[in-house]
Amino acid sequence: MTDYEKGGFLRMKKKFAFSNVYNLIIFAFLYIPILVLVLFSFNSSTSQVVFKEFSLRWYVALFQNAEIMKALMVTLSVALISTVVSTVIGTAAAVGFHGMNRRLRRVMMMINNIPMVNPEIVTGIALMLLFAFLIRFTGTFSLGYGTLLMSHITFCIPYVVLQVLPKLRQMNQYMYEAALDLGCRPASAFFKVMLPEIMPGIVTGALMAFTISLDDFVISLFTSGSGTTNLSIHIYTMVKRHVTPEINALSSVMFGTVLILLILVNIFQMRDNKKKAH
Repeated sequence: MTDYEKGGFLRMKKKFAFSNVYNLIIFAFLYIPILVLVLFSFNSSTSQVVFKEFSLRWYVALFQNAEIMKALMVTLSVALISTVVSTVIGTAAAVGFHGMNRRLRRVMMMINNIPMVNPEIVTGIALMLLFAFLIRFTGTFSLGYGTLLMSHITFCIPYVVLQVLPKLRQMNQYMYEAALDLGCRPASAFFKVMLPEIMPGIVTGALMAFTISLDDFVISLFTSGSGTTNLSIHIYTMVKRHVTPEINALSSVMFGTVLILLILVNIFQMRDNKKKAH
């Protein structure tokens, strides 16, 4: 090996070591607070600084708390229903976008991306004003579970569209046309040919919609009204009144749920990539 090659190898080695240290610092900055939160959720005392002994006391207290369980049921039901509805609407919208000409599709995608780029507080206030307008002129409903659900469906749809569209682009377009030529009706060709091809994107979009709905606070705060409370709003009210270690346990459960969903998404994508490689 020449001196020039040795120098290049050393520079690459130093650059690699620096990038590893940098990544380690970033991950430590992001995840050490979460690890501390999870650790103190198993603390037997109420102290947030001194760990006394291992205990499941706060998890037991969490699941015995009627208010938290009610907020949990609202959160899960809204997340599940909004995931199903937004996945159906988002998949249909993605198929529609895919069939448009390039210029119109670009315009529609720009409109689709606005809710994701827009600050949540702007979206929350806009939805609140829309519901207030409808309540004023129809008088048939009020802010509550229904408006909360509609809001979650609204901001989940763009994420589903973004996950399904790449799968539509990767799909062999001639398969759908061949199914039509062989006598399939459009609906039958969609379910038998197109749907299996884009299913990985649909599942990924559904999992992402569920995670985002589970985690939302700002939009929920503006659109839920006074009689409906999900977990994020309930945690906020608990923090304002009195912080108890139950929040640590609740946050740990939510973090674990989101982590499991992300692992499932990655496993699903890896299996899909392996199938395509073979």
